[in-house]
Amino acid sequence: MSSVPVITIDGPSGAGKGTIAQMVASHFDWHLLDSGALYRILGVSANHAGLIPAVDEASFKHDLSVNQQQNITSLATELSIEFVINPRSKEVEPLVNSVNLALQIRTDDAAQFASKVAAIGSVRDALLDLQKNFAKPPGLVADGRDMGTVVFSEAKVKIFLTASAKCRAERRYQQLINKGVGANMRALLQSIEDRDQRDQNRSVSPLVPAADALVIDSSELSIEQVFNQVIDYASEKVV
Repeated sequence: MSSVPVITIDGPSGAGKGTIAQMVASHFDWHLLDSGALYRILGVSANHAGLIPAVDEASFKHDLSVNQQQNITSLATELSIEFVINPRSKEVEPLVNSVNLALQIRTDDAAQFASKVAAIGSVRDALLDLQKNFAKPPGLVADGRDMGTVVFSEAKVKIFLTASAKCRAERRYQQLINKGVGANMRALLQSIEDRDQRDQNRSVSPLVPAADALVIDSSELSIEQVFNQVIDYASEKVV
């Protein structure tokens, strides 16, 4: 794996990591790892299995029991996950035990489920090898929260993409409205702030920039401007 070039793109939910990662992977014609999708997949699957309560239940805010954590870890080792390119949208979509969960894992509830399971140390251990195995020639662009700090800490190119919580909530609100889905701006902002709090303060792999990462605040930047910054920076190190 050490001979395979890796670009890591970490950052909070809604900062634009997924879009930038896909653009960068396409630019270099490299493989793509959406690590956040792995945790969303596991979170949704755990909810379906009755291991995590619904987000709107009072018990969701409580810590998961040892038994719940053990069962979720076991579930993580049993899932068969494959990423495929949708020929129409050109987007990367996950097949989980041969079932396409692309729509289910892109909900705000799925993001909350992901944050819950990602805080379990044994789950992160179970998914670590799976993530590392995505590093194959000619190269990999890895999108997540601890790609540069833990999973691919040896990567030569590390990006930390962020934006204000308000900006990220506004983007998510506009995405939902454009899809014809009703949305509440205040609820979205609260959801993002809650997740930031959990991700930044968890004891296992907290959301922080790698010491050698290029930090980009996308609050006032277009997607093209962010993409150009990443490509300019990465090209000096991996090409």
